[in-house]
Amino acid sequence: MSDERLEVADVPTPIGAFRIVYRGREVFVVDLVERGSPQSGAPVEAVRRRPPFAPGSPPRQLAEYFRAERDRFDLEPKPSSASDFDQKVWARLRGVPLGSTITYGELARQAGFSGSARAVGGSMHRNPIPIVIPCHRVVGQDGSVTGYGLGRWRKRWLLEREGAWPLRARSAEGPRGGSQRTLDDAFRWRRRSRAKTPRPTPAAA
Repeated sequence: MSDERLEVADVPTPIGAFRIVYRGREVFVVDLVERGSPQSGAPVEAVRRRPPFAPGSPPRQLAEYFRAERDRFDLEPKPSSASDFDQKVWARLRGVPLGSTITYGELARQAGFSGSARAVGGSMHRNPIPIVIPCHRVVGQDGSVTGYGLGRWRKRWLLEREGAWPLRARSAEGPRGGSQRTLDDAFRWRRRSRAKTPRPTPAAA
């Protein structure tokens, strides 16, 4: 057990204030502080921290992320309780880099649970440390922006901040077989077709 004290801070962002509970680099909770949103609350023993936050501290890193000054978190998520399934799925999800997305089915496969896309959706819903554990990077099989506990508009905002929105017309697994093309491929095919189409020869008088 670390000798550092449990701390809590509210971080204002363009999509709402987030409360973060942490000890050193360990993060236990990230909550959206908004009326009507479920919150885990701050432990009574936690020390309240206010801006300016210390360099490298979890609230400082979160603020830097929202200001587009940080692309990766140097933090250690510590969910208070989670199943072995959740832990493995969240660990794999943390490997999805900023600017990328992954489907529920592909995340299940990479975490070692092929065919468990629906269960992965439940794992995203139970994630107590959003953004640090980036469940907003998980999208539908067709690349659609699916449900998100903080609101789908926030999910789109986060993906846009990361350069992954609007999503391209493909899933995280890529095109299947030889019949599926990405949107870019389709446009390239149309441009080639137009270039090869000969212009009609004027009829002789």
